[in-house]
Amino acid sequence: MPSYSVAQIRQAEQRALATGRALMPLAGAAAAGFVAARAPAGTSILALAGPGNNGGDALEAAALLLARGLDVHVVLPSGPDRLPADAARAWGRWLAAGGAPRTHAVLPTRPFQGLVIDGLFGIGLNRPLDAAWQSLIDTVNAWQVPVLALDVPSGIDADTGVALGRPIRARWTLSFIAACRGLTLAGAGRETAGECHVDTLGVVMAGEDSPGR
Repeated sequence: MPSYSVAQIRQAEQRALATGRALMPLAGAAAAGFVAARAPAGTSILALAGPGNNGGDALEAAALLLARGLDVHVVLPSGPDRLPADAARAWGRWLAAGGAPRTHAVLPTRPFQGLVIDGLFGIGLNRPLDAAWQSLIDTVNAWQVPVLALDVPSGIDADTGVALGRPIRARWTLSFIAACRGLTLAGAGRETAGECHVDTLGVVMAGEDSPGR
């Protein structure tokens, strides 16, 4: 599987955005389809949405899954006020779909039985996890439920694959546009990513002739 640096993926993303393409709804649809294909009937879905665009991807997916009639819950630990513009619009779509406005880091008091979407940090994390985020991730790992990580498992440096704390342990990782190098290098990234998939969202990386999937 070809892999790229965060800078290369960001450059491809910016080229696509400059043409007017809205990538976040595409990423959300890809994630929602991925979950719907793997969640047995009656499965509860918990989407963890972080403070950046990775959180927006999770919110888009959550809104679509809720609209399909699934039992979906969202936790937005940092609240909606400082979300980037695209992610704020995704939060609005979650609310418009009938989603509950839960904006704190309180997870279910009993071990969650279902599937978790990890949209906490993605490729944007470049410093060690602080205590609050680490506690949240530790709780999710303790549940031992299927986790879909968006882009990379939260707590992983996407360029190096180094753990910036104790990362999410995913069953699947769905990368958007391209896979990050940190998922292919020996180390924590590869060990925690589970089964890796890529959806290019129709974006062509520099040097490639046509989009793949």
